Amino acid sequence: MATVLYITANPKPVHQSYSLSVAEEFLNAYRQVHPQDEVIELDLYKIDIPYIDLDVFSGWGKLQQGSAFEELSADEKAKVSRINELTEQFVAADKYVFVTPMWNFSIPPKMKAYIDTICIAGKTFKYTEQGPVGLLPTKKAVHIQARGGVYSEGPARDSEFGDRYIRAVLNFLGVTNVESVIVEGMNQMPQEAESIKAKAIEHAREVAKRF
Repeated sequence: MATVLYITANPKPVHQSYSLSVAEEFLNAYRQVHPQDEVIELDLYKIDIPYIDLDVFSGWGKLQQGSAFEELSADEKAKVSRINELTEQFVAADKYVFVTPMWNFSIPPKMKAYIDTICIAGKTFKYTEQGPVGLLPTKKAVHIQARGGVYSEGPARDSEFGDRYIRAVLNFLGVTNVESVIVEGMNQMPQEAESIKAKAIEHAREVAKRF
């Protein structure tokens, strides 16, 4: 049995979101093929995700200098503990599904905040004399992203930083088995929005069966 983290970052309900709608079909298809797997759903707009702020840096600094955890302030304890919890949950999972819309060429801030909590030296990557090395080489991931315009080709291609960022982070952590399911152009070509969505759902189901 595998553990899947299904990580979404969209405040909209499913029926109003292309990314969530396509992802829901992906998840349904995956569950049909792998009914024994555990799927843990993380709606990043509904859970506590600490930002890397002064409390976090202060807490980490005290621990590195040998202070006991009990010596940290209440805010330091809460934020450092929550980051540890999220990191350990990520490390323990076998597969990851990231679901995002494109916002301003990139990902929602909640997803960026979450990624900051899982990129922890000594847990998901390590530094060596040859440079950083990812510690999660056996994991696999899928990124499902919705884009109102077309960014997979043409002049806008170099402006897409969301899917590329997710892939770059995962590769940094050692996760090289990554597939992307992209639904794009719905705002640019509204008359084709439903057919675009249908094709993305078909692709998502295919990816789910081999994931």
